[in-house]
Amino acid sequence: MLMYARDNVAAAADLQLPTEEQVDAAATALRMLADPTRLRIAWLLRDQELDVTTLAEATGAARPAVSQHLAKLLLAGLVRTRRDGRRALYKARGGHVRRLVSEVVEAVDHDLRGLPDHD
Repeated sequence: MLMYARDNVAAAADLQLPTEEQVDAAATALRMLADPTRLRIAWLLRDQELDVTTLAEATGAARPAVSQHLAKLLLAGLVRTRRDGRRALYKARGGHVRRLVSEVVEAVDHDLRGLPDHD
């Protein structure tokens, strides 16, 4: 029996895509993480709450720049903030964001070190 490649492929009508709203929000989130400083900030905020000063020192970025990056991450829904007296503390917003940041860094680390992909 002769088989064609398209015999093993689902019909386009049977495929399901995320909604436009989901795709737009996800693309915005990924654009926010595409900046190296914002990715570093998100990495640091995966498992702990940190303030702007600590993030600036850890990333080597100026305090005003870190504040601007945090504002963008907040708008994209990637971090949350909590007041502690006069200080604002920031943390990655939920497990999905923490895993996203971890997975993308670990995926490129595998590639850079020539390690096999996980299936």
